[in-house]
Amino acid sequence: MSLVGESSAWKIAFSEEQAQLLEVAAAFCREKSPIEKVRALMTEEKGFDKSLWDEIASLGWLGVAAPESYGGSGLSLAEAIVLAEPMGRRLFASPFFTTTLAAQMLIRAGTETQKKRWLPKICEGTIATLALHEPHGDWDLTNITARAEEREGGLRLVGEKRFVLDAAAAEMILVSVLHKDAPACVIVEKAALPKAALSRETVIDETKRSYRLKLDGITADCQSLLSAEKMTDALHHVHLAAILLLSAEMCGGLSGALDLTVEYLNTRRQFDRFIGSYQALKHPTVDMLTGWDMARSHLYYAASLFGKMAAADDAEAAVRMAKASASDAFAFGSDRCIQFHGGMGFTYECDAQLYRRRALWGEYMHGDSAWHRARLADILLK
Repeated sequence: MSLVGESSAWKIAFSEEQAQLLEVAAAFCREKSPIEKVRALMTEEKGFDKSLWDEIASLGWLGVAAPESYGGSGLSLAEAIVLAEPMGRRLFASPFFTTTLAAQMLIRAGTETQKKRWLPKICEGTIATLALHEPHGDWDLTNITARAEEREGGLRLVGEKRFVLDAAAAEMILVSVLHKDAPACVIVEKAALPKAALSRETVIDETKRSYRLKLDGITADCQSLLSAEKMTDALHHVHLAAILLLSAEMCGGLSGALDLTVEYLNTRRQFDRFIGSYQALKHPTVDMLTGWDMARSHLYYAASLFGKMAAADDAEAAVRMAKASASDAFAFGSDRCIQFHGGMGFTYECDAQLYRRRALWGEYMHGDSAWHRARLADILLK
């Protein structure tokens, strides 16, 4: 997407490629991820359908933000946003989020050898993930306590990581560590993981698969380290990319919650009237719609700036505004969705709670709205 127009008449417009991607992704997710499929996958250990993942890879979605020289489409993260939004709307379960972020880390800080080895595989469907979060819970990704110690010409990892998404299905994990007292990132392949290294975490969103990763006992060679001089910039870039993808997922989720709410308001009757005719329900539903519209505007404005990075502060401010706006709007909308379903809305069988769980998950991953507004103040008041 890009900004078009003159002076005060600027508006956000999709490119032809982006519009086509959005149309195809919306149809794909609508067909492949009905709510019955979502609930069925929640009970499976892997948490996603491998055959659908292979379809995504064949469509080229995993390489949209990767350079053509490594098997990608040579587009930008803005195109990945276009894919993430309809996935969020249909609660589509896949490792798209983690694999896309892992590719971004490699693009930003990988050596040429690492890029040539891993990026073409990722574009073809190899699942990858990131281990960036630690038990202390700080959203600052440079606050690292895990370590990579040099031993006999190699590396020995020490520490623990939390909220490592899709780790059991990943062929490689990018682990942030301290190496020589500086932030670093190590490629850990699936074969190098001890049997007890991963343990499943219980998280609020049952469509997600999150793991704790114990690093003690894991070894790697020094060639698995990403470029040290690029690491601080890469961690910052991945943090903002994650925020942008989460915002897209939450905007999509809010759209799904709004669909569910309107459908119920137009079918449930009380006192011989459809409950959607009552002003007490009409007005909050309009608030849901305007909140979604505002959050989506923030999202696509941020996406239009993110790839340029010429004005880094402007891009970062827009991304943080998008996350704060999406968090607040989805929190309100998913809560109203439950409330409007009455007593049924609080039951596990009601689909409204799936969107509320997704809203809680998205809000607190990579920083809640209050934290992002505080970071936003730092940027604007420089």
